[in-house]
Amino acid sequence: MSFGQTPSQTVGPFFNYGLFTRPNLNNLVKDETRGQRINIIGQVIDGAGAPVLDAMLEIWQPDANGIFNHPDDPRYAEVDTSFRGFGRSETVDNGKFSFKTIKPGAIPFDSERMQAPYITVKVFARGMLIHAHTRLYFSDEPANETDPVLALVEADRRHTLIAQRMENSDLPTYCFNVVLQGENETVFFEP
Repeated sequence: MSFGQTPSQTVGPFFNYGLFTRPNLNNLVKDETRGQRINIIGQVIDGAGAPVLDAMLEIWQPDANGIFNHPDDPRYAEVDTSFRGFGRSETVDNGKFSFKTIKPGAIPFDSERMQAPYITVKVFARGMLIHAHTRLYFSDEPANETDPVLALVEADRRHTLIAQRMENSDLPTYCFNVVLQGENETVFFEP
């Protein structure tokens, strides 16, 4: 018997009611975690400008010293073990999401250049065959000017990768909206 190719199927919609078996995956810090605590808030928006109510975002980032909590990081022995570095958040009312984390440290790009602090963001949503991969940079970070990856993005599109610091909060809070299609689409990278 011969079977034909299985057709592709899009992601979701299932995140809002089936995502979490472990609570607080959007909180990456513990009391003993080193570094500047921050909040990240935002909204996932589709091409028509409507909020995406059943998306999921995953983030992956280094600790405050720029070390990933992964054995492939050359400085892994020095990692802040109280910082997980990985989190998930589903979108809720009006497509909103949030994370409690720390501002990451800079990491090397090559032997001569450093990357500005950034957070890797993966977006899963209905209608997508595979997740979208992007980066979140910080609006108050001077190193953005010399970041080798950000420099590859057209100047008029870089703003889609930069989370804006909100000044009306006790804890530093950055707003990062993800637009899946259209004129103001977030820049996405090949993984």
